[in-house]
Amino acid sequence: MEKWNQTSNDFILLGLLLPNQTGLLLLLLIIFVFVLACLGNSGMTALILLDPRLHTPMYFLLSQLSLMDLMYISTTVPKMVSNFLSGHKNISFLGCGVQVFFFVTLACSECLLLASMAYDRFVAICHPLHYPIRMSKMMCLKLILGSWTLSSINSLAHTIYTFQIPYCRSRAINHFYCDIPAMMPLACMDTWVYEYMVFVSAVLFLLIPFLGITVSYGRVLFAVFHMHSKEGRKKAFTTCSAHLTVVIFYYAPFAYTYLRSKNLRSPEEDKILAVFYSVLTPMLNPIVYSLRNKEVLGAMRRVFGMFSSRKT
Repeated sequence: MEKWNQTSNDFILLGLLLPNQTGLLLLLLIIFVFVLACLGNSGMTALILLDPRLHTPMYFLLSQLSLMDLMYISTTVPKMVSNFLSGHKNISFLGCGVQVFFFVTLACSECLLLASMAYDRFVAICHPLHYPIRMSKMMCLKLILGSWTLSSINSLAHTIYTFQIPYCRSRAINHFYCDIPAMMPLACMDTWVYEYMVFVSAVLFLLIPFLGITVSYGRVLFAVFHMHSKEGRKKAFTTCSAHLTVVIFYYAPFAYTYLRSKNLRSPEEDKILAVFYSVLTPMLNPIVYSLRNKEVLGAMRRVFGMFSSRKT
């Protein structure tokens, strides 16, 4: 464990990678993933905004997912890269608090938004006649605002409490970002009650939405296999399988990390799992939703064609 000035209010992040050649190569790979995620999510958001044919509830929700992923990966990776390249692992008390607030807000918002997207597909496929009413623009707006509002309130409560806890041991956080469970061992008080509240929040924002998604897609897939139109069945199955790929890749490591007892967790394992839901998933979302979606590919051709015709 690194020595740290106990009179300082700053924390240090022990990081993910070792300061050697292998660590540098892995860092370059993470930077590449970060650039892809930023380009993909910003491009997806702009594409949905520019193409009128994508101004539907499903793509409106998808644009929010891209925005969340863009902010999500930007919360952790730049600081990790900066600390590795500079050799300084410190993060200020305020910076750590800001990172916790945005990370928890975006993580919880994405969980709720993925549940909203599953509900959208459920209504579209299982109750198509009711779709214009159940998934109106106002309903979409309520779902998005609800995701942001509930997640922000939850995150603010956790951030305020976490940074009122006295930290009288080493301030070295064994993670590559300020993660609440990783900070609890540094406290000089019994935190089991608060750790239980973190578990409750994980159930509310992670487990319950995941169960809702599972039920929704279970009914959707049942309805898909009973469709008479082969083309409609193929399109619905492609869309749902893309959604499920994202959901499983995001929820599985998240649930395995936050719903386990702290006695079964290890810092190294937690850091590796965090790479999946905080770094890789934001890159995969635009790839999965674009390459497997004919409407998005068509929108790309129209938008790029529009810009190329303007240049000529």
